[in-house]
Amino acid sequence: MKTFEELGVNEPLRKAVEELGFESPMPVQERVIPRLLGDAHDIIALAQTGTGKTAAFGLPVLQRINPDINKPQALILSPTRELCLQIGSDLADFSKYIPAVKVLPVYGGSSIESQIRTLKKGVQIIVATPGRLIDLIKRGVVKLDDVHTVVLDEADEMLNMGFLDSLEEILSYVPEQRKMLLFSATMPADIMKIAKRYMKDYEEIVVGTRNEGAQNVRHIYYMVNARDKYLALKRVVDNSPSIYAIVFCRTRRDTQEVADSLIRDGYNAEALHGDLSQQQRDIVMKKFRDRVVTILVATDVAARGLDVDDLTHVINYGLPDDTAVYTHRSGRTGRAGKSGVSIAIIHSREKGKLREIERIIGKTFERKDVPTPEHIIEKQLYNLADRLERVKVNEEEIARYLPGISRKLEWLSEEDLLKRVISLEFNRLLDYYKDAPNIDFIDAKPTKAERKGRKGEQHERPKNDKEKDRRTAERGFERVYINVGKRDGFFAGNLIDMLNKLIPGKRVDVGRIDLLPGYSLFDVKKSDARKVVGALTGSEFYGKRIHSEIADADRDYSKIAEKRKNNKKK
Repeated sequence: MKTFEELGVNEPLRKAVEELGFESPMPVQERVIPRLLGDAHDIIALAQTGTGKTAAFGLPVLQRINPDINKPQALILSPTRELCLQIGSDLADFSKYIPAVKVLPVYGGSSIESQIRTLKKGVQIIVATPGRLIDLIKRGVVKLDDVHTVVLDEADEMLNMGFLDSLEEILSYVPEQRKMLLFSATMPADIMKIAKRYMKDYEEIVVGTRNEGAQNVRHIYYMVNARDKYLALKRVVDNSPSIYAIVFCRTRRDTQEVADSLIRDGYNAEALHGDLSQQQRDIVMKKFRDRVVTILVATDVAARGLDVDDLTHVINYGLPDDTAVYTHRSGRTGRAGKSGVSIAIIHSREKGKLREIERIIGKTFERKDVPTPEHIIEKQLYNLADRLERVKVNEEEIARYLPGISRKLEWLSEEDLLKRVISLEFNRLLDYYKDAPNIDFIDAKPTKAERKGRKGEQHERPKNDKEKDRRTAERGFERVYINVGKRDGFFAGNLIDMLNKLIPGKRVDVGRIDLLPGYSLFDVKKSDARKVVGALTGSEFYGKRIHSEIADADRDYSKIAEKRKNNKKK
């Protein structure tokens, strides 16, 4: 696999994409970037959202811009306002270290006067929806005489929306000597019509499988101590200001408690589980579809009737035992050609389950660091700036109040005013994250030398030592033994249900769970361990009397289970 440097991407752009977490080029980037940077002909690329195509055209477009020429040099057309804004935002991120390059999204539904003012100051890259761009061209504000690169993104969608005539009109204003790149998921006849008329000696590139929704989903996991799962969830949510997500929990109790905690902490969240009446469920689902609620905390069963196409994230607060359930969860995002993210928040001993899911679904999970307070605050500030740029201003209504407001605030400098706007919005967030600790699991990401050393240790480590590790609890937790396992039909959900029934009124925080054929081991907080053991001991699981104890790291429970199995046979 090549690097971005080998593809010809310059150092300022590489630095920006590395900070964004791009470790190596995706297939579409590997094929498109060198062609756009070189002397290649026009390109038709068949690829969907989620394949990395924005960087595929965005990086070479930015690199080919001459910052000294303060005129439009590249034009990127998209079918929708949302995609237009997304591309503009991505290009702004990529060009972090080339500030002289100006990118402007222009689209309907926003103040055209504001866009005109920015255009008059000079921009080098215009990202536009067809209708608004034609309006600006006819007003004489946009001139495309210096454009050397044209990108049509989601061209088939533009045709479906009836933009063929608009595209042809826009392309008639662009110089004949230019590079043209057309991205599409399908190849209808009208696309070929545009290609034959406006593209010269084009090359066709096909990336991945067409219309395969699963390809649009990134699978990410964060590893933390069990006690820090909720903190990690909040950081993931705070790091995605426009999040629209379902958070899946294993039990009804977890679902309600996580939702209640999010609501208490100021998030637009609701719970959806089987304890709600049908009327309550309908109300919750309507609020979620209408985006009054942006985070739905749900059990798998309760979410089955919910059909939403525009989810940005699916978050697995607890991994399911059944891989098929994970597939159904993750398939709720990345629909209709859109990209999505499926996140798993796990503790260290759930990694084996994660690897099993990877093997069955044929996908690799990316391990990410839990977002830091600094990164979250920066992301939120940029989102506020974006919202300020896009806010609809009612010029006539607000004009009557401006003189009084101006007199009231005239003693403030522009910088002081900006600081106060930011503080008004973010004081709570700044206070919350002040001195917030790193919550990543410490040993989750060893260095190469550590991995090499651990690999050698694993070859030498006796089996008994591995068994002993299994009997050792995480820091702050106690390991508990119970004499039922997978052979008895006992799984994690059964354990959680038993604890909920046997210890009413108090949620027991359960950490890692190891299910063995004849017994199980699980972590609970030290303060709860003896209460859990007392509650479980003497109860029954489908007629089998339960024995539980605080696990002894030196005791071989597998031998005890085997002995009981043999006695039962006799």
